[in-house]
Amino acid sequence: MDIGNSTTEACVAAIDPDGTVHYLGTDLTHTTGVKGTPDNTAGALTAVRGALHRAGRRAGEVTTVLLNEATPVISGLAMETITETIITESTMIGHNPTTPGGTGLGVGTTVSIDDLAEQEPGSPVVCVVPHGWDFDDTATAVDRAVGRGVDVVAAVLAGDDAVLVTNRLTVPIPVVDEVAAVEKVPLGMLAAVEVAAPGRTIRTLSNSYGLATVFGLDPDQTRHVSPVARALTGNRSAVVVRTPSGDVTDRRIPVGELVLRGAGKSLRVDVDAGADAIMETLARVQPLDDAHGEPGTHVGGMLAQVRDTMADTMADGAADLVEVSDIAIRDVLAVDTFVPAEVRGGLAGEVALENAVALAAMVRTSRSRMQLVADLVSDGLGTATAIGGIEGEMAVSGALTTPGVDRPVAVLDLGGGSTDAALLTREGECSAVHVAGAGELVTKLIDSELALGDREVAEAVKRYPLAKVESFFHIRHEDGTVQFFDEPLPPQVFARVVVLTSDGPVPVPTRHALDHVRRVRREAKRRVFVVNAVRALRQVAPGANLRALDFVVLLGGSALDFEIPDMIADALAGSGIVCGTGNVLGTEGPRNAVASGLVRAYAADSVAAVPDAPAPGLAG
Repeated sequence: MDIGNSTTEACVAAIDPDGTVHYLGTDLTHTTGVKGTPDNTAGALTAVRGALHRAGRRAGEVTTVLLNEATPVISGLAMETITETIITESTMIGHNPTTPGGTGLGVGTTVSIDDLAEQEPGSPVVCVVPHGWDFDDTATAVDRAVGRGVDVVAAVLAGDDAVLVTNRLTVPIPVVDEVAAVEKVPLGMLAAVEVAAPGRTIRTLSNSYGLATVFGLDPDQTRHVSPVARALTGNRSAVVVRTPSGDVTDRRIPVGELVLRGAGKSLRVDVDAGADAIMETLARVQPLDDAHGEPGTHVGGMLAQVRDTMADTMADGAADLVEVSDIAIRDVLAVDTFVPAEVRGGLAGEVALENAVALAAMVRTSRSRMQLVADLVSDGLGTATAIGGIEGEMAVSGALTTPGVDRPVAVLDLGGGSTDAALLTREGECSAVHVAGAGELVTKLIDSELALGDREVAEAVKRYPLAKVESFFHIRHEDGTVQFFDEPLPPQVFARVVVLTSDGPVPVPTRHALDHVRRVRREAKRRVFVVNAVRALRQVAPGANLRALDFVVLLGGSALDFEIPDMIADALAGSGIVCGTGNVLGTEGPRNAVASGLVRAYAADSVAAVPDAPAPGLAG
């Protein structure tokens, strides 16, 4: 039985006196509680009983239950922005309503609709419509002003009536609506309103030089308003008001220094230097002994939070508490990302994708209580239990049951909190490493970069292919192929980007196009799984040379992903490595490697204990 961080897997086998192994059945279930704690017992008993049921055997026939000996690997992650867009005084940027009206670019002086009747013909004006105005009255007031010769070039509305207004205008103009804080729009100031045609995005106001052209800015002023252009990139509509006293700044936040200690030295690196600088510094102190954040800074708080969480997890009912100061971080993974942050001083909750660094941290603890779990399993089944072997060694032994694999073989266990690698040499020597960052970090990156605000949806985007629903009877898959249906699709998915789950298409709550969502998903997987696969394998490969590896077998739940194995195989192809998803016992796919390895090790030990016994073989 293999009790993992996410799943518990069991394998039932019968062993002949000559060591021949007959695999009879397998099962898996979700791990109950934190790995290596008494709470694991319920899930362990469920997995064993499920495997026995599939094998057609009774618990009373079992002579021994073997458990993995595993040092718990506990991972945590945090994310912190390193830039911030701030709008001061009366500078205002607009937002991206669902249904703006009209098309084009209008540049003029802001005027309240209440004062439009007294406006004299001449300079172009942008009409500002506060709460309480009906769309019909708004259209009538604008048409009357235009009839008198007033050059109304655009409008900003508090309500969501942009389309209704433009449909009633004699001369269509660009209209941005849903501006809840319309009373904050300064009057008598130069403003620009842009609305793109359906299916397109704005071009002028999302371009720093377009803003400079519209507002007549000098180079220094253009530098200051560049965050405005960045915040509006990808929008279909926007409004910008620029006042002489206003300002927009793109402020860099001092996140703090990360202190990495290892290889007999301590090195410091600024987190706001980015992920590449952090990982380069980490490589110079391998193997890492510990990591700390500068006190009183963002990174200090991040790592302190991770340590507190790990201390609580490691204690988990133990009589003796774990001191936070005793917890050493053994690995970190830094990833550059973007976090949607509300623009400070914005008009209607506008957001900008701010630069951020995500940090995954991991500790290994010697507080393994697997023997206690084994005793509880023994009580539950009424049979003997034993700790069967080191997890990494058992994983590579089980991976050897994959057809076409031979020594030397390396395995990559792609989990939820960490990516683990182990190497079994031709001489039978085994080494293993654990590096921080895996499936949970990918989910968090997808969630933040798409501004979903929903972990379950982000998890679905990670796990399933995408499609665009183009009609009630057909969808276009992310690879461009079209699929037709006999029955109409649910109305809530019409014209939406969806994930194709086993229960049908589920809409993704985002305005981003399918290609953008796909790019975010793949890039998140590359920055975590591909990067971690390469750096973990380098740590176990002889001389850190990937070309010294022959076979790499991918194991764990993430090895079932529809694109991660191919991405890792492509990254390793240049080193001449045979890489692919494991098929343990020729039937189980990437699952059950540790449990199967425990059986093989037990069979080998039982034969070794009998003089002149033949070497163990495999059957079934």
